[in-house]
Amino acid sequence: MNTRQIVLAIVALDFLAMTVYVVANHGYVGMFADLLSSWPGILTAFDLTIALFMIMGWMLVDARKHGLGVLPYLVATLAFGSLGPLAYLLRREWALKAA
Repeated sequence: MNTRQIVLAIVALDFLAMTVYVVANHGYVGMFADLLSSWPGILTAFDLTIALFMIMGWMLVDARKHGLGVLPYLVATLAFGSLGPLAYLLRREWALKAA
């Protein structure tokens, strides 16, 4: 495991822990209700949505380039946000290391 994989794993696990904590305390729908209850939250949600769709486009191109399956990571991105791209990057690092 190289340094990049370790850092990606730490960030992914921290983000997963925070996601579990927030969903446990607010619920999946409640999390979005809180976010969308103010204009700054709405702006943040739009910004995150735009950024994640750009990342999903990059994942599609990159996965084709490296011969990786990307569908589970796209679905994870739609359901859990940044956790999908983080998981894809971990998978990509394992694939490049094995090659």
